[in-house]
Amino acid sequence: MDYLSLIKQPIESELADFVDLFNKSLMHGDGLLSQALDHIRQRAGKRMRPMLILLMAKNFGKVTPVTQHSAVGLELLHTASLVHDDVVDESGERRGQASVNATYNNKVAVLVGDYILSTALLHVSYSHSEEIVRYLAELGRVLSNGEILQLNSINNHEISEDVYYQVIKQKTAALFEACAGIGALSAKASMEAVEAAKKFGQNLGIIFQIRDDIFDYYDSKEIGKPTGNDMVEGKLTLPVIYALNSTGNEQMMKLARKVKAHDVSQEEIAQLVAFTKQNGGIEYADKRMWEFHAESMDFLDTYVEDKDVYQALKAYLDYVIERKI
Repeated sequence: MDYLSLIKQPIESELADFVDLFNKSLMHGDGLLSQALDHIRQRAGKRMRPMLILLMAKNFGKVTPVTQHSAVGLELLHTASLVHDDVVDESGERRGQASVNATYNNKVAVLVGDYILSTALLHVSYSHSEEIVRYLAELGRVLSNGEILQLNSINNHEISEDVYYQVIKQKTAALFEACAGIGALSAKASMEAVEAAKKFGQNLGIIFQIRDDIFDYYDSKEIGKPTGNDMVEGKLTLPVIYALNSTGNEQMMKLARKVKAHDVSQEEIAQLVAFTKQNGGIEYADKRMWEFHAESMDFLDTYVEDKDVYQALKAYLDYVIERKI
């Protein structure tokens, strides 16, 4: 099924307006800054987060300039965080393209990230909504805290689902939650509806991250990372956390602690990956995704009346859970 076409169908013209406004926001006359911004603009993704903002606004009213500037502001905040993340992680690649820090250097990447962040604040100020400005500012804090929490969890001996969810709620899920919430706010939805939209977005983000984490247990050229890459970075995700805690296997627990200590070999990672698959880790993570999917469907059935928007948001939900990349 062509999920992306279904998602875009009710918002085609609004999405085209967003892309135009977003691209203009990443243009500059200065030589080096212009080159770096061009480099970032060329790696446009599927626009999943802006599409969620536009669909939520359409569901609760209509897409307005407030919606568009908010969407640009949020996408720029996300873009800035990725530029900075690549510096922190010393990543050489982003979406199959050389990262800004690899193409130029860390100093340029940090300054370009700062420039994009300031542009995000500028665009969200055009919404003239104190509530939306405050939401975006708070989102920036939450994302940074999520990164720090993840670093701290790597150094923490505890291997817990609760900590896993704390991290992803403040990273991936926080972005989706903000998209849904800000989209609803821009259409002047009731506070009850805004809170319900935020919960829908959070669930979407959790599903998105669990699906990403499952990918890490399989080799795939499309995904562009080898099996066990998260473990190389010291991260233990939901499938292995479940397998470890449900079996209490002390030998594998020792390997998991070596992962956290960045003292693990590729052979030991392969053992952990195989152990996870053999002890129901993938099936458990898949089951949790479908539980969040069912909760998200409750939102659609309660708050979405327009048939096309309903189909688009359901396609969005199905795409996130069933995507192969």
